[in-house]
Amino acid sequence: MPRVKNGVAHHARKKKIMEAAKGARGGRSKLYKAAKETVERGMRYAYRDRRKKKGEFRALWITRINAAARMHGLSYSRLMAGLKKGGVEVNRKILADLAVRDLEAFGRLAEVAKSNQ
Repeated sequence: MPRVKNGVAHHARKKKIMEAAKGARGGRSKLYKAAKETVERGMRYAYRDRRKKKGEFRALWITRINAAARMHGLSYSRLMAGLKKGGVEVNRKILADLAVRDLEAFGRLAEVAKSNQ
């Protein structure tokens, strides 16, 4: 039975890791073992932070909505409660966009929220 070696596949795997580690500093981009550890760590952070990003954006939207709501004499929680009672179904992403780009439209929504207190 002929001997089967794994050189081509091994080289391809190694090349893939070294390419991914290209931006790393020092030996982390030159030495295979260090590069592999760096890439694996980076991939863990990327996986975690793809999920974390969603919460960070939600917090940003809430901050923007709160700032605009206070310009109209409301707190964030009163604005959201008033909109819910008024039957206005606008998500936080859209509300935050209105707060930044179209204060007039946001003001109309704030009036709806005030009337439903």
